[in-house]
Amino acid sequence: MRVGSLQTSNRLRCHSAYLPGEQPKTQGSVIKLNTNENPYPPSSTLTDAILSEIPNLNLYPSPPSVALREEIAQLHALDPNQVIIGNGSDDILNLCVRTYADEKLKIGMFEPSYSLYEVLAGVQGSELIRIPFSDDQFSIEPEKVATCGANLFFLTSPHAPSGRLYSRKQLSLVAQKFSGLLVIDEAYADFASENAVSLLSDFDNVLITRTFSKSYSLAGLRVGYGLGPARVISELDKVREVYNLDRLAQAGALAALRDRKYFQECLEKVIEQRNLVASQFDDFGWLHITSSANFIFVQPKSSEEKVGPEVALSLFEYLAENNILVRYFPKHPQTSSFLRISIGKPSEMSILINSIKSWRQEKQQG
Repeated sequence: MRVGSLQTSNRLRCHSAYLPGEQPKTQGSVIKLNTNENPYPPSSTLTDAILSEIPNLNLYPSPPSVALREEIAQLHALDPNQVIIGNGSDDILNLCVRTYADEKLKIGMFEPSYSLYEVLAGVQGSELIRIPFSDDQFSIEPEKVATCGANLFFLTSPHAPSGRLYSRKQLSLVAQKFSGLLVIDEAYADFASENAVSLLSDFDNVLITRTFSKSYSLAGLRVGYGLGPARVISELDKVREVYNLDRLAQAGALAALRDRKYFQECLEKVIEQRNLVASQFDDFGWLHITSSANFIFVQPKSSEEKVGPEVALSLFEYLAENNILVRYFPKHPQTSSFLRISIGKPSEMSILINSIKSWRQEKQQG
């Protein structure tokens, strides 16, 4: 075979791809609490909705996902021209980078945060401005965003990986001071007590992204959306892949969106379990950030009352050995002593807690 002299783009030679949480080869034997998936299946109404579209797969889907846009607009009391649909919310984040960043227009983010922002900036060849959090509670300072020099700023609320919620008042201050496009990544907002949607009536530089992966149990279908000013949505639409959401995904998402009763029931079960597990960590005397998401960010403490990266890694590895997957972020000092644990079903969380107790006992005996 002839060896060619193909060259990659200069900006990609040192580029690293996004690293997702581990996906086990066999699902049944593993308790998967590492990727913030919903532990409950999607609404049963999806079956008929998706099957009804199979005879139409010879036809292209609606390019702008019209019916889904209209349903989402109605849900949030917005106009359809304020909604854009994506192949997961990551698709919307990518469209923002395509539209509002380049070699001169910079991207900003708080660090640590969702690592995809860095990946998207690298692909676009845009300089990434990282703003460290002012304390261990992941507090944000609007003035730092305002003066960072970015044209596009990503802010996750609830924050990942901590789960901390930022109030509308806090987010309003950021939007007020920042002159560029503020993207509020609300992947976990349905699990929180408030969200930022009302800011859209006050600011023309705010875009909110949402996903069906978490609260609607559709991580495997890849559907997300953005809410924002019509002019911003119009610009994003210019760079959106024409058929970015297939017929089955559009039909499934629409069915999930319309089954509000089941949606609410699943939310309540996840939140109830989140609160119970948080109480258990309180009993352990473990530090954790008050979560408004479907996960808990917790600092493990050994039986000798020690904390730190070695303790967190020890528990992470112990749980993995016992077929329980959680997430560990060792590369940043604000995350290296913590584990992020997704909320599963009650039986799964019970096994998790018992495994943690066993770990503490074994370490004490050792």
